[in-house]
Amino acid sequence: MGTFQCQIQLEGMDGQGPLKLKAMVDTGAAYSMVPAPLLRDLGVQPIRKVNLEWADGRQAWLDMGEARATIDGESVVTLVVFAEDGTQPLLGAYTLEGLGLAADPVNGKLIPMPKVHA
Repeated sequence: MGTFQCQIQLEGMDGQGPLKLKAMVDTGAAYSMVPAPLLRDLGVQPIRKVNLEWADGRQAWLDMGEARATIDGESVVTLVVFAEDGTQPLLGAYTLEGLGLAADPVNGKLIPMPKVHA
């Protein structure tokens, strides 16, 4: 597991935005998280609730919605969690995999995932 920051752009599913954020890349986080007020400003609507557990054992049910994420010109529709206001935006594994990116925590950057063909 490792963390570093990267630039990410988010848009609502209706094209609202874009919102440019500096997000913490966390290879141990399943989903991307963005403060709820920012997601609401983009018109992102909750589609379900998800029960998340933090490293310290705390759990919480939070809203989850869909948004378009773009990094370095690559875009994907992804799931985003509505975090508390003031929370550091977080880029999680689901979004990274959708974009075909992997974290290189040693060098503090995102790299293309190796392509595996069966």
